[in-house]
Amino acid sequence: MSRKHFTPRQASRALPLVKQIVADIIESGRELRSCAEAGDSEENRNRLVHIGDRIRELREELQMIGCEYKDWTFETGLVDFPSEIDGRPVLLCWRSDEPSVAWYHDYEAGYTGRQPIPASLLEEVEATK
Repeated sequence: MSRKHFTPRQASRALPLVKQIVADIIESGRELRSCAEAGDSEENRNRLVHIGDRIRELREELQMIGCEYKDWTFETGLVDFPSEIDGRPVLLCWRSDEPSVAWYHDYEAGYTGRQPIPASLLEEVEATK
């Protein structure tokens, strides 16, 4: 099964739905942390399982869109969109505190290797708004 590749324009179009799903993941992550800190009881264990299932379902929603959730601290809401720039595979990279998809990185470089998406590709996004 081949993986979907997003243009910056396609990633931007998906962003409203992605933002909502990521907000739900972050909120569920906060609940998970709170529950884990509340102590060991059968009720908390059941709640942890329920919250974990919810996070898995939300991640699967992102995967169905074609992107992947990357922030397991549940603080920044990091999402990668597979793409190509200049014929090479890259990941368009978005954080929940950013207004748009404006960064990318090579697969090997990860988040610390983020670079701005070339202006010519972002102009295509602006032209369609």
